[in-house]
Amino acid sequence: MKALKHITTILLGTLALGACKKSYLDKPLTGALEPQFLQTEEGANQLLIGAYAVLDGQQGGDASVGGGGAWEAAPDNWIYGGVAGGDASKGSVAGDQTPIEPIMKYNADGSNGFFDSKWRADYEGVSRCNNTIRSIMAIPKITDAAKTSLLAQARFLRAHYYFDLKKMFNNVPYLDETTKDINQPNSGVDIWAKIEDDFKYAYTNLPGTQPDAGRANKWAAGAYLAKTYLFEHKYTEAKPIFDAVIAQGVTANGKKYALNAKFNDNFRTATNNSAESVFAVQAAANADPNGPSQANNGDMLNFPYGNSSPFSCCGFYQPSIDLANHFRTNPTTGLPYLDDYNSHAIKTDMNVASSKSFTPDDGTIDPRLDWTAGRRGIPYLDWGLHPGSDWIRDQAYAGPYSPLKNVYGQAEQETNGDNTSWAPGSGINYNIIRYADVLLMAAEVEAQVGSLDKAESYVNQVRNRAANPEGFVHKYVDNDDPTGGFTDEPAANYKVSPYLPGAFASKDFALKAIYFERKIELAMEGHRFFDLVRWGIADTELNAYITFQSTQTNDVKGGKFLKGKNEYYPIPQKEIDLSVKGGTPVLKQNPGYH
Repeated sequence: MKALKHITTILLGTLALGACKKSYLDKPLTGALEPQFLQTEEGANQLLIGAYAVLDGQQGGDASVGGGGAWEAAPDNWIYGGVAGGDASKGSVAGDQTPIEPIMKYNADGSNGFFDSKWRADYEGVSRCNNTIRSIMAIPKITDAAKTSLLAQARFLRAHYYFDLKKMFNNVPYLDETTKDINQPNSGVDIWAKIEDDFKYAYTNLPGTQPDAGRANKWAAGAYLAKTYLFEHKYTEAKPIFDAVIAQGVTANGKKYALNAKFNDNFRTATNNSAESVFAVQAAANADPNGPSQANNGDMLNFPYGNSSPFSCCGFYQPSIDLANHFRTNPTTGLPYLDDYNSHAIKTDMNVASSKSFTPDDGTIDPRLDWTAGRRGIPYLDWGLHPGSDWIRDQAYAGPYSPLKNVYGQAEQETNGDNTSWAPGSGINYNIIRYADVLLMAAEVEAQVGSLDKAESYVNQVRNRAANPEGFVHKYVDNDDPTGGFTDEPAANYKVSPYLPGAFASKDFALKAIYFERKIELAMEGHRFFDLVRWGIADTELNAYITFQSTQTNDVKGGKFLKGKNEYYPIPQKEIDLSVKGGTPVLKQNPGYH
């Protein structure tokens, strides 16, 4: 089955959604298509494709300038969920992409243009979903089945965009297909209830499979609905849905949900839309050299960059030293150090010149580290041994590690590396939800309702996959010819084991282990900040992160997370200024911001 492509040309040329207007949601349809075309099943489906297209965060804009798109509104939330969550340093050098610096130090305000880019990207998605729903409801001749399928997909997507807005900004205005006055307040509306309703409709009415792998199906809707309940702490409501998704769920192209045998298969173009992919933003490299890029451009800054780097840009999103230390394992048990991981630090080359030899850490390490963070002396995909500071713009500022999950291999660079912009893009899908995430969310729910053994079994499924030697990083046959293949010898001293039966003897320990497992399994995938907030531990965890990381790098020094404020980002001041009605702004700023 083919993947649903980002057919953004439909929006950019023919439909021209998003004409410039004063208000952030005042985007009427303009362009060549007549209303009678939109009031057909085909026309509504094309509008729906346009609603899918906004998943990439680019809003149909020019990814090369980042204005309201690309990295500012990346679907993986690498800035807002990853950098701000302690997974990574901003990277590059001080003063480069300066709006990110106050975000990672938790002292940004509503004037920061990155927040407005993210806001506008999600509301563009909402607007396109609402336009699609209005079009569907106006079709004079359509079967009930076709109408329901189109509506269910549009409502799934609308719920996704609102979910992203809710976890980012908390207090957000709600507009649906019936809204006449788009200048709505951002208080007094239970957005969670609206998100629930849309995901419930999608879960009830979507088919189990779809003609395109990128379309939402019943089980993606179920996983997202259960995730919504989890964010609301409605554990008893989430449990039966997670149970059903795990027992019966299949991908849109009909594969039974399962963990990929190899962890890294979640981050390769060749294995896009695998059995582990629940719902993904579809990417295609070099799809149309004369049209807008359809690649994963949200991560276009996030490739190693330095004296000898093979990439044209840019050195951002460097895994933090704190993150890397999470992957140390106990040499006897193969389990992580849940409480004092930084006391068992991974050896770095921070104080070793690139001209000097360096022997990587020989202690026991979870193999997922070397699919998450490029480190000196270890194979970096098929690009060669990571050379350390030669691929780092400023180690003192952001540390010694390079991102990996968004990077394509050397042998595939002509086909899966996107060259339609000035910085690298790729054909690697971003998984909004993958099956390992589902298992760990379900484990959390089971621990909360008292089913500790079941929670342990879900966590162990994830850990057992990590322990599969087939999925380890292996040494090259020839270090001077990294595309020439790999040996069977692991590249480091990998050891990871499941928890022994009965290890989850208390709810507190079970949750601690689950939270830690989410950290290492989903590292650099944009979840961490939002997880910490919903767990209510963001202030303690992130201030501890700043304290430790500041002893290693310069980038987060002076940062401080304020409880009661920094759990949510400020409402963009630009949007508040545009929301005036009767001389008074309708939108109100979030608590703690000015």
